Order: sequence, then C-alpha cells, then structure tokens
Amino acid sequence: MRQLVAALVLYLVLIQPNHPAAMTLGAFALFPLELPPLLALLMLAGTTRIGQSLRLALCLALMAIVVLKLADLGTFIAFNRGFNLAADFNLAPAAWELLKGSIGTGLAWLAGLALVLGLGLVALALWWAMGVWMCQHLPTKLRPAAVMVAIVTFSLAIAEIGQARRAWQLPPALAQALPGAAFTGRVGLERVEQFRQTRKDLAQFRELARNDPMRDAGPFLDRLAGRDLFLIYIESYGRSSFENPLYRPTHVTTLLEQEAALRDAGLHMRSGWLRAPMVGGQSWLAHGSVATGLWLDTQARYRAMLSSGRQTLHHFAQEAGIRTVAIKPAHIFAWPEGAAFGFDAIYNAADLGYSGEPFNWITMPDQFTFKALERLELAQANRPPVLAQVALVSSHAPWVPVPELVDWEEIGDGTIFNQWALSGDPPEVVWRDHDRVRDQFRLAVDYSLQTVGAWTERMAQTGAPLMVILGDHEPARFVSGVDGYDVPIHIVGPADLVEGFAALGWSEGLIPDIAHRSRPMSELRDILLTTLSSE
Repeated sequence: MRQLVAALVLYLVLIQPNHPAAMTLGAFALFPLELPPLLALLMLAGTTRIGQSLRLALCLALMAIVVLKLADLGTFIAFNRGFNLAADFNLAPAAWELLKGSIGTGLAWLAGLALVLGLGLVALALWWAMGVWMCQHLPTKLRPAAVMVAIVTFSLAIAEIGQARRAWQLPPALAQALPGAAFTGRVGLERVEQFRQTRKDLAQFRELARNDPMRDAGPFLDRLAGRDLFLIYIESYGRSSFENPLYRPTHVTTLLEQEAALRDAGLHMRSGWLRAPMVGGQSWLAHGSVATGLWLDTQARYRAMLSSGRQTLHHFAQEAGIRTVAIKPAHIFAWPEGAAFGFDAIYNAADLGYSGEPFNWITMPDQFTFKALERLELAQANRPPVLAQVALVSSHAPWVPVPELVDWEEIGDGTIFNQWALSGDPPEVVWRDHDRVRDQFRLAVDYSLQTVGAWTERMAQTGAPLMVILGDHEPARFVSGVDGYDVPIHIVGPADLVEGFAALGWSEGLIPDIAHRSRPMSELRDILLTTLSSE
C-alpha cells in the first residue's frame, strides 16, 4: 500500500499542468513516461550513499520544475506565455504589489504563506515517496531486468520528447503506440534551451541597439513648430474594445461621440493599429519599444536596452529644444531606469500631488493625472514646448471602483474623487465572478477614453498640440476575449501635422479599420521622427 501511495505522489507531480487550459480532469489520464524509469532507478540505487545523493538531486530537480510550472500558470494567465528563467524574475515584486492592491495586504500574506507551505508539503511528500521505493529490496537476479526496464522506458520518454518538440519524426505506428507523455522532462529541457536562446538573443540585440539608423540623421521634429507633443498610453486598451461584443458598443460609442466633438473643435484625427510586444502587463516593455525603436518583448531585452546607450525619442526631442517629461502615476517607488530615456523631469505618483484615497491598486484617477500635468508643466510661464509621456492607470486591473468625470476646475487636491474611491464592492468580491470582472474592465476603459477625449478637447483651446494616443497592451486573455497583440493608435491635432500620417494608411477619425494591418510598436519612434520632421 505504501508503495502505491508513493507512486501516486510521483505520478501527480509528474502530470502537474503548466497551462490553465490543461487544468482539467483529463490531465489525470496522462500517463507520465518518466515514472517507470524513475521507479526503476530508485530501486536500483537503493539506500546507499550514492542512492541518497540521487534522491536529493531528483527531489531538487522535480521541485524546481514544480515551481516553474506554477510560474508558467501565472504568466500564461497574465501574459499568455510561459515563464522565462532568464528574464522574468523581476515580475515577482510587481505581482506582489498587484496582489496586495487587489485582495488586500492581509489576504495577500495568507496566500503567500499558503503557497510556501504547499510547496514545502510537496517537497516532503516527494522525499518520502522516493525513500519508499529506494527501500524496496530488489533481488540480484531481477536487477538486470530492472536495468532493462529503466533503459527501455527512458528511451520511450526521450522519443516522446523529441516527437513533441519536432526534433525528429517517429514512425506513425510507434508514435501512436507511446503509452503517455514525458511532459515534465519536456518542460525542464525547454527551460534549459530557452535560457541558452535568450542569452544568444541578447548578444544579437545589443549589436542591434548600437546600430541605430537615426543616430546621425536629422534635424528632427521641426514640423511641430513650437507645439507640444503628448504621447498618451491608455492602460489595457486593445483591439478587444473594437471586436469583443462585450466592449464594442460602449467603447465605440464613446469614441464616435468624441470624434464629433473633436472635429467641432477644429481637430483632425487618424487611427490605426500597432502590435504590442506582450499582453496582460509589463507596460514598460511597450513604452520602451516606442521610445527606443527596439522590440522589447522580454525583461532581459529591456535591461540590455537600458545599458546600450540607445537614443530614444526623448533624446531626439531634447536636441530639438523640446522639454521632455514623464508622468507616471503608477510608480509608487523610485524609477532609476528613467535616466536612460532622456527625460528632463520624471513625475512619479508621490510627485503629482494627489491627496485623495487610492482606488485599490490604482493610485489616482486619470483626470487628476492630466490636471497635475497642467499644473506642474503646462502652466509655467515662458516655457519651451513639451513632449510628455503620460502613462494612465485608471484602466489597470483590478478595475474597481471606477470614478466619474468632474469639472476640471473642481479637481483640486483630488479629494473630490473619494466619493468613488470608497464605493462599491472590493476587488476580492468582484473577482470571484469573471463576468463582473469583464464588466468592470468595460467601465474602466470607457472612463479612460472619456477622460482622454475630454482633455484633448480642453487642450484644443490652448494651441492645439499633437496627441498620440495608444493602448499599451491587451489585458489578460480571459478578459480581452481576443487573440493577438494589437492596440489602437489615434493621432489627433492640427491638420498640417495629422495628415502627415495619411501615408501610413491610417483611417480618418477615431475608429481604426479592423482589416488594416498592424505595425510593431518599435516602428513608432521612427514614424514620429520622420513624419514630424521636414527633412
């Protein structure tokens, strides 16, 4: 009986899924091809010193893959991709802050403690299960048979891994005869190869970062002729706002109303599609891709970019006599990486002057963010033109509660928003129901769209700057309901500047053509530099 329970423990660890779609009862029917050679090896090694060393090594290796599979589950849910050992360790602090903001500090600590205890129990169970099979006495005359079983079953596992990874093609009869899958071994091998490939990719990336075709070109941005340029990111705003029937009626209606109002204000508009390097989070990868003209789809590439000396859009703006500022309401900690981007001033959450209550994880409403930009930069006398990168945050998860627009002159220190910040069900209640989560997402994105539209109309009264408004990425797939990585981009401003973007095929107005192809976000830097420059 002990042997059966011990084998079951090993079986469950080996079939552990790493993708949400595989979290079904059908997963229990998958026979792990690693199990027979593992049991044979444990019996052959016995309780000798070599056997105990093997037991420790196997325990550590299997626990490492257990943790990797759990990390995969998290990154598949959030970002629609697996966990990258070489690039993703920085996600842990960000995930922790988001978890605290979503369910509260106390529950977050309880969840973390439960995870640690659970992993500890799994490790103890693995150690015990391996010990049970090591203590099985194997008669001398059966040892050759056990060796043969280990070799044959191990070969079957290797064959299945090669077949699944398309390293080779097994004969159809043999492929169909395989009694299971070596999924755990495949995950471990894939992570080793991914680590090597990421390091190789980084070497190529560093060379690409150094060879910037814009470095010796220019002058740039002279067509702005003293007008401001605002680069506005709407959090979690993607193609789903135009294709998902849950969101399209609300968001498209809002955009059409804004289009009419902005046209009445004398502004021109064009809209198209960009392709973000990720979904679900890590907005800084999108911001960095736009700023540098480099495709930053991993944290490793982002870190390599920071040390590359690459000239960003903001560096080129500084050379053109434009003041560059970053408005970062989501940043509750210092942002030392900002120094690499060429900003004259960086305003994190604490610098924006918000005295109201936070909206759970969200530090302040988008309307206050714009008002702070006006107060801190745009209201200054005799100021130079400004290029402001504004990373809005109201449409960030957990999307509760959602504020309403107020009169711009009544915003003050932000306490006017407390009436909404303290209202409604908390995230830990809303997030029990995925339908409620999706509805809150719809409302939150609509609030951000309304706010951006209202502020754009407001700015039309003070010199008509050029607005580049875009999403940073889609939300997690269970919220967006669409595949792909596309986000909308809207160019709004004076006719002489906006019509320069007509050559890209971008549609007139605020509704992009669904069928028009998207361009990588990394192309936007050079699009702006060339379109807004006379030479």
